[in-house]
Amino acid sequence: MLKQRVLTALLLLPLALAAIFVLPAPWFLLLLAIILLGGSWEYSRLASLAGQTAGTVVILLQAAIFTLLYAFRDQWNDGILIYLGVSCAAWLLMFTRLTLYRPGAPIDRAYRVASLVTAVASITTGWFALSWVRSQPDGSWLILLLLLIVWSADTGAYFAGRAFGKRKLAPHISPGKTIAGLVGGLATAPLAALLAAYFMPIESLEPARLMLLALVTALVSVGGDLLISLHKRISGRKDSGALLPGHGGILDRLDSLLAAAPFFTLGLLLAG
Repeated sequence: MLKQRVLTALLLLPLALAAIFVLPAPWFLLLLAIILLGGSWEYSRLASLAGQTAGTVVILLQAAIFTLLYAFRDQWNDGILIYLGVSCAAWLLMFTRLTLYRPGAPIDRAYRVASLVTAVASITTGWFALSWVRSQPDGSWLILLLLLIVWSADTGAYFAGRAFGKRKLAPHISPGKTIAGLVGGLATAPLAALLAAYFMPIESLEPARLMLLALVTALVSVGGDLLISLHKRISGRKDSGALLPGHGGILDRLDSLLAAAPFFTLGLLLAG
């Protein structure tokens, strides 16, 4: 399993970097939309909607939203703070599902409806934030900075959890996560952001603001991870999909990033 994970990561990393730095922004937006439509299909499985009319509706609705947003991308700047503020508020509402979850929750109508709304909201807001950042003059480097924050938080959490993890963070949702791991990830992310930003050709941010931005981004990325874990726990699935050997599905890889992107982008704007 570890060998598969490493080989898949070594293959995906150069492809991801090529997409971020080589593809023109409009093509990057389209490629990301196609990938996330695969995530919509995975959501339909986690919500037990696959093969049903509602599952098809989720994918078609998501495609229609992408098409509409892409067609009006030249007007995004007019209300960008409002759009990102609503996106972050939507994620905070979705995070309440983590506190309301109880073991043995049934796959009933309420769960399916909540999952359908979560699918559309999470993928739309994540795509929009990433797309807006990529469309900026230094967008490619900013997306790399975001990725490094999320990856460093995940790496820091892994090693801190293994070394010091005793108390579980969310035992009923993701037993492998610990409070020590969370602290380790939150400690690692700001330091990684400072180091990365120092070497990147981007407009400099005040160190304190950058560290705060990285801290918030890392924290919400954990929430995105837990939200997918909640769906997997209720649906009884180990992974969201099997597209990536050793890594699971699209949502297994992008769950943290989808949650982090709107907060990171809004934070960038607020930080000047």
